Amino acid sequence: MKERIVYRELTLHGNFNKFRSDQSIHDKMQKKIGILGSGTVAKSLGAGFLKRGFDLMLGTRDSSKLEDWMKGDGSGSKVGTFGEAAAFADMVVLAVKGTAAKSALDLAGAGNLEGKTVIDATNPIAEAPPENGVLQFFTDLNHSLMEELQDAFPAAHFVKAFSCVGSHFMVDPPFDSKPTMFICGNEENAKAEVRAILDDFGWETEDMGGAESARAIEPLCMLWCIPGFRENKWSHAFKLLKV
Repeated sequence: MKERIVYRELTLHGNFNKFRSDQSIHDKMQKKIGILGSGTVAKSLGAGFLKRGFDLMLGTRDSSKLEDWMKGDGSGSKVGTFGEAAAFADMVVLAVKGTAAKSALDLAGAGNLEGKTVIDATNPIAEAPPENGVLQFFTDLNHSLMEELQDAFPAAHFVKAFSCVGSHFMVDPPFDSKPTMFICGNEENAKAEVRAILDDFGWETEDMGGAESARAIEPLCMLWCIPGFRENKWSHAFKLLKV
């Protein structure tokens, strides 16, 4: 009955093709999202999920950080611990500082992550100032933060995404053409889930392969930030052009 009502509403509004996408609106509204984090990335992505009808819980060490947000863009979301958010979720989003990523996942609990897609929006930014506009990382080019996390939690399905753009452009990016989000991960079904989210959030997706490709994707954060640190220009995104 609910699907018939949704169908009728969509046809009246000329959106039948959206209803017939790989993941129906009815299915999406049943999917539970758990976001680990309470900063700007967590709030931006959280608002995007809420706007599209997902059931959402944010996990945090300090719920007071979300009180004002929950009265506005976060209205309708739930707040809990990292473990509660991960247990609640069908899909998890890791949206904390790179230096806190491992501890956040430890608090979430390996058992609560097992078999689930984990969207990894983190970057391995060191606790040090930029050098002439270039961020410093605590990893090297032969190993990425996402690989470390995947090794530490082998039963979870990590997919790198949302790591190469500022939080204010992660949802419905307002550019003249769709920007490109580069993703990678070892599990094809998990990447398909993330691709569906990115499509819905207004991105084109380029799958760069397995987790090793995070070694190339994570440094895009450095490149994205250079115009910001040097010239205070933060309104841009990457686009992969093809012939």
